[in-house]
Amino acid sequence: MRHVVRQQLVARQLDEQIAGRFPVGQRLRVLDVGMGQGTQALRLARAGHTVTGLESDAALLTTARTALADEPAGIRERVRLIEADGLETGVHFLPGSFDVVLCHGVLMYADERDALLAGLARMLAPGGLLSLLVRNGDTLALRPGLAGDWAGALDSFDTDTYVNRLGLRVRADRLGALTATLAGIAAPLHAWYGVRVFTDGAAGDAEPPAGEELERLLALEDRAGRTEPYRRVAALLHLCGVRG
Repeated sequence: MRHVVRQQLVARQLDEQIAGRFPVGQRLRVLDVGMGQGTQALRLARAGHTVTGLESDAALLTTARTALADEPAGIRERVRLIEADGLETGVHFLPGSFDVVLCHGVLMYADERDALLAGLARMLAPGGLLSLLVRNGDTLALRPGLAGDWAGALDSFDTDTYVNRLGLRVRADRLGALTATLAGIAAPLHAWYGVRVFTDGAAGDAEPPAGEELERLLALEDRAGRTEPYRRVAALLHLCGVRG
């Protein structure tokens, strides 16, 4: 359920930003850095865009390639997959090569966050869209607190790291700090959303509801992710910057 909510909300929000920035029907050049299993990359390719996916994890890249192989030939021709790290964009592409750059669920693992972001911004053509999905550093105490881990919740107030569901200690990011960083790399924040306000505490193996109940859940999460004060307590933040 957590995965479905994340991907569905990000897709809605991303489509909204694309529709607001580019002419209807324009085929965009998209770069998905740290694309994982390729959910958003394949979705955008099905919508007619040309997509390049970067992934440094060989297993995830294999999964993405398997999924791509099941797509019709016309979609496969629009997708290029590369095994590479997000810091290596300058090795593979010229500045300004893309209209949209995605970096979802990657910054928490990056040791050189600012260098990564600066490199991504350079990949954007003027007016291009940078889409980031990060763990919300202002709400790190919520997950352990709601689970009854009082000591863990107290400790979360004094750190910007946390142990994720894979057992890895990774970093969260705060809206204020990222806003300043985006301004400094000439891709200032244009819009932001909260992702997973109500469903972040669901068990990792919890299945999403079906049919109308799923639509109600997504409508609830979508509205909360756009509404104060709810979006500020979301587990994830979706930030959209625009290249000046």
